[in-house]
Amino acid sequence: MAPLARSPYTGESRRLVIAFDIGTTYSGVSYSILTPGDIPEIFPVKRFPHQGHVGGNCKIPTVIYYDKQGRVCVTGIDEFGDFEPDEVENWTKVQWFKMHLRPKSSAASDAADQITPLPPNKTVIDIFVDFMEYLYDCTRKYIQQTFPNQPDFLVSMDRNNAIDFVLTHPNGWEGSQQAQMCQAAVRAKLVPDTDAGRARVRFVTEGEASLHLCIQRGLMTPEMERGEGVLIVDAGGGTIDVSAYSRNLAAKEKNTFEEIAAAQCFFQGLIYVTNRARCFIENRLNGSKFQHNIKYIVNAFDKQSKLTFRDRPLYVPANSQEKDAKLGMRIGSLRLEKEDVAGFFKPSVNCIVDAVKEQRRTAKKTISTVLLVGGFAASDWLYIQLEISMKSLGVSIFRPDSNVNKAVADGGVSYFIDHCVTTRVSKYACGIRCHLRYDSNDEEHRQRSSQVFHDVDGSQHLRNSFSIILPQDTTVSETKEFRRSYYRKSMNRSDFGNLADRILCYKGSSPHPRWTDVDAGSYSTLCNVVDNGQLINTSRYVSNGDYYIVEYDVVLTFGLTELAAQYAWKENVSRRYISPETGPDRCLSLIRVLRNGLSFSFLIACITHNGFARCPAEITYDIQ
Repeated sequence: MAPLARSPYTGESRRLVIAFDIGTTYSGVSYSILTPGDIPEIFPVKRFPHQGHVGGNCKIPTVIYYDKQGRVCVTGIDEFGDFEPDEVENWTKVQWFKMHLRPKSSAASDAADQITPLPPNKTVIDIFVDFMEYLYDCTRKYIQQTFPNQPDFLVSMDRNNAIDFVLTHPNGWEGSQQAQMCQAAVRAKLVPDTDAGRARVRFVTEGEASLHLCIQRGLMTPEMERGEGVLIVDAGGGTIDVSAYSRNLAAKEKNTFEEIAAAQCFFQGLIYVTNRARCFIENRLNGSKFQHNIKYIVNAFDKQSKLTFRDRPLYVPANSQEKDAKLGMRIGSLRLEKEDVAGFFKPSVNCIVDAVKEQRRTAKKTISTVLLVGGFAASDWLYIQLEISMKSLGVSIFRPDSNVNKAVADGGVSYFIDHCVTTRVSKYACGIRCHLRYDSNDEEHRQRSSQVFHDVDGSQHLRNSFSIILPQDTTVSETKEFRRSYYRKSMNRSDFGNLADRILCYKGSSPHPRWTDVDAGSYSTLCNVVDNGQLINTSRYVSNGDYYIVEYDVVLTFGLTELAAQYAWKENVSRRYISPETGPDRCLSLIRVLRNGLSFSFLIACITHNGFARCPAEITYDIQ
């Protein structure tokens, strides 16, 4: 497949797009200057202070050093020659901090237990702010040095709010993680702390960014040209992100793709191979005369040896001139048997193989090709083991040129410019916890008969029903709607002045979740929706006493990069929608919420039988 051919930029004025790929172990930046009438080009930032030749001059270590006062000392450098700054100058080295932003789940928590704690009095947001400031400063200097004939270019872009930022993140990151990254971008002064400023921060999953990168580089196979599925396995430092796509042969645009299975994310990246090696080496050498060499050996394994491992013993530099055959210590190195080293890799290998099987099982099209990208893809051992497993499955696996593995930020810019993915698959069932009218003919209802309560109108109801609005594993396009009808009743009209809802997602194994108190740990709050207004025109009904009722529909729609939630209501029998086009008298405040590379726009209204009630809303996240 030929590399992606772009059309000229059709915007009315120049814009600058900058993508940050803040990885667990390495980071990079790419950018594009969008000029009306010109075909956009994507460029990586190739010069960073202290960088040397890491990643072909396109990547820097995701590392920051702080002094005792918490001030940044050095950023983007991993080694200081023959001495450790935390020992010599009492600096604190912070690495792998991205993993502290992980979602709240048992798997993520178990993975985070293996990560070095953050420094005292520093939050993960604080560290993201410092690192973003550094990346932005390097990017500005690089652009200024690259375009010396346009000294006022960046000043003009800043003044006109014409700089857009794309932040890549693992497939498993959710709204809470994106909200925190957006907060860091504001604090790092990438954008102002306004709705318009935050709207200039976009998110894309690393899996989708990798797809855009592969399309951009022309890495599609003949099978993919025919519309068969391709699996992007982005094996990075912290996570392994698995995403399945296929070409949309019915689309007018040639390079249009659709997601064909729900994306997955696993905490089995390269750092966990290092952690397993660390535990093994510590168990072997603790209490021996080589105990003081453990830190050096683990660091040498991480930086030099692990990616060179093949089907033979591995000799890791040990910084010792003594020998001990029983411990495997030779002069200058520690011998690790191939079976032991293979064990360090095995959980990651098994994770990818199992993920490929699951994606092929659930995908809406045949998957015949796997593209292995990311820093972990540089491991020959990983590739060979996967090649053996994929052959038995009848799947071809390819490992693109290493330069592709260093340019996820390029894919982030391509995502912004090209928008190759037009449909996605919902990862979880999304809905609302509500009361359900009791049905004596339903077996599950009868089992819950002791929990029946009477509503204000005298009808029988059950609590803890999960009302699904957007089902799991559903293909969602730009114009497709998902909606459910709801109502609220109360004896007191004032109760509607503070309406609140939780949008829930179910992450468990049940194909048809019905009750939020069954497998309760698998439900989590996507966001909180709170009405700050007052209901004015609620209708009044009489049934076993006076009560008030508010009726409404919750509508979910999915655009190219946005999943929007609205309340719809009936007015004069016909159904109307709340939207920005309806004007200030019909429209309530628009709150932009970010999740999974998508922009959630929630427009909240309360619905009455006779008319419209104005109810502004807030969206909040449970952030820990």
